[in-house]
Amino acid sequence: MRKIDLETFLSKKPLIGMVHLLPLPGSVNALPLQKVLDRAVKDAKTIIEGGMDAVLVENYGDRPFRKRVEPITVASMTLIVAEISRKIEAPVGVNVLRYDAVSALSIAHVTGADFIRSNAYTETVATGEGILEPIAWEVQQLKKRLNSETAVFADVLVKHGVTLSAHGDDYYHAAKEAVERGLADAVIVTGRITGEPPQPKHILEAKKSGAQVLLGSGMAPENAHLYREIIDGAIVGTYLHERSDWSAPISLERVRKLVRSFRGREA
Repeated sequence: MRKIDLETFLSKKPLIGMVHLLPLPGSVNALPLQKVLDRAVKDAKTIIEGGMDAVLVENYGDRPFRKRVEPITVASMTLIVAEISRKIEAPVGVNVLRYDAVSALSIAHVTGADFIRSNAYTETVATGEGILEPIAWEVQQLKKRLNSETAVFADVLVKHGVTLSAHGDDYYHAAKEAVERGLADAVIVTGRITGEPPQPKHILEAKKSGAQVLLGSGMAPENAHLYREIIDGAIVGTYLHERSDWSAPISLERVRKLVRSFRGREA
């Protein structure tokens, strides 16, 4: 059962902080699971202590990514998401790279997490991991079978990929299709790569579809003012880490600075 009312959550323009997991068991650079768990819980606590509204847990350290993950990844992430959910009083989301939204939804359902992110949803996308095919049908069928209320946030024209879909680089139609045909609860607009912000005009194009739009990459105190009035929330990762290094711990000072900047208070 979802812990949040989605309409209320998005009306507050939530700031969602990324919990970038260190390499999990089964990945090329795997670390002991306890080490990954301890860092993840610490980072999640720091994000919420700093004033952000939610966290999104992602297996970012498992590079190179598979399109769909192995059972050991699902088991490890389930344990971690469950522990984070116990340790913080805030919404929790799940993203399983590269685009295993079925596993993400399964983890969320078992742990009581509130939302998932799907990096490809109603589009066919060419990526370094191969061709990502639409996954909306699988996700929505699983939601129905589980009677799940987990929210689905879907990327459109996602970073690190080139869409092969008929709408091309058209944010309006990509967002419209994700929500109306794919039944996503909100869409995510990113820059071309991790840490790169999207162009404001792309967010505005997506919003013309009527979809709720989250910024999905590249927000920092220096540019937060560009997006404050036009987005329905933001997912922030790279900037929050010490030195903007994803493998370093989350910096409480950086979290607080970002929150102040986005909320329009003096940094």
